[in-house]
Amino acid sequence: MVSTTEVIYIAFGVTFLVMLWYITNKGRENIEKARDDAKPAIAGDDIIEGAAKNPEQFDEPDDDALDEMAKLLGEEE
Repeated sequence: MVSTTEVIYIAFGVTFLVMLWYITNKGRENIEKARDDAKPAIAGDDIIEGAAKNPEQFDEPDDDALDEMAKLLGEEE
């Protein structure tokens, strides 16, 4: 006959083995993720999201932009 103490020791042992398995697997997963994050960036592999909020603002330049362009081109009045 198995005593209560032996059952508790078996339960603790199984719990310890499950926790050890979980921690080991989680550690391996974290190390792999850290290695992937530390890899050098390769052009074209990244995903650039988003766009201009108001792309129409670039269709027609304003007076300040025209004045600045004239200054850069040396066409000041």
